[in-house]
Amino acid sequence: MNGTPDHSFAPEGWHTVTPRIVVDDTRGLVAFLKQVFEAAGDYREDGPSEIRIGDSIVMISDAGARGRMTGFLYVYVGDVDTVYQRAVEAGARSLEPSSDMHYGDRRCMVEDQWGNTWQIATRKRTP
Repeated sequence: MNGTPDHSFAPEGWHTVTPRIVVDDTRGLVAFLKQVFEAAGDYREDGPSEIRIGDSIVMISDAGARGRMTGFLYVYVGDVDTVYQRAVEAGARSLEPSSDMHYGDRRCMVEDQWGNTWQIATRKRTP
């Protein structure tokens, strides 16, 4: 072993852990993520929507028989203040406005209409 972990068992471009959010309106949440985070990917009716935010994938599914499962995700972005404003304009409820944290991030927190909490941050300095 050369110190590089073997990830050959995961699809190419995916991380070992992939969050999955289950909501009543997948199409709406996908549109929200594309607007707020400039995410890539499209709504799928035949399976989970695979939405890429930066270098990470979030799977979004319709609730159906399994019931809703919301998420609490920490997302790094290039400009937290701009993304915070887009989130609020897209209908998210502000839980914390942007502020500088003692550990080096500038961070805010919002809750989307589907009950997911998003902590959005930009690394400003190494603590």
